[in-house]
Amino acid sequence: MFMRKKIGCLHAHYTNIEYIEKAFSKFDIEWLHFVDPGMMHRVATDKKFKYSDAQKTVKEKVEWIANCKVDAILITCTNYIAFLNEEQLSLPMPIIKIDEPYFEQICQLQLPQVILFTNPATVEGTVKRLNAHSEKYGGVDFEVIIIDNTFEYIMQGLGEKYSQEIVKFLHDFNNENKLLSVAQLSMVDAAKRYEFQTGRAILNPLQALVDSMIDQLKLSSLNGI
Repeated sequence: MFMRKKIGCLHAHYTNIEYIEKAFSKFDIEWLHFVDPGMMHRVATDKKFKYSDAQKTVKEKVEWIANCKVDAILITCTNYIAFLNEEQLSLPMPIIKIDEPYFEQICQLQLPQVILFTNPATVEGTVKRLNAHSEKYGGVDFEVIIIDNTFEYIMQGLGEKYSQEIVKFLHDFNNENKLLSVAQLSMVDAAKRYEFQTGRAILNPLQALVDSMIDQLKLSSLNGI
């Protein structure tokens, strides 16, 4: 289904571009990136900006990308995904949502889990979508924890400081009984550092997406991804 040459990506922050480019560097795909952090800023700060306004904005962005003659659209922001109303769209190409393979991995494990966030604004939409996805599995046992006072670093362009704070939290977080995962693409770097330092696996949406697309693109023979 996803044997494509060009994929348009909708991001809420420019740092997500590198994540996607590096993760899929061995794929024969041309990436066309669109970045707009403005809508999420309005959602968080403008009380007059309604849910329907956000839906309209996402619809317009997705249609703009579709008109750039891409073969598929990847949305890497969970809030953009939450505001997406596909019933209002009529597009010839598939829309790939970064959180769906991640949700599938979480649900298939059927283990108590802790899901970490840094951006409080993404929690409600992500949890709602995860709960809906988990219905076919009879639900999933998870706890949400927000790493406070951290997300502003990434928004200020302080990516290294952001990752350091997440890694520090992970080392300080004493939980050996539940599986850990990070829900945001911006957290993947820190999660991988922690894995390297401790040997403890942490689920993340980027690896879940890569695993899913390897299967769907029939590119399982590629190494190093």
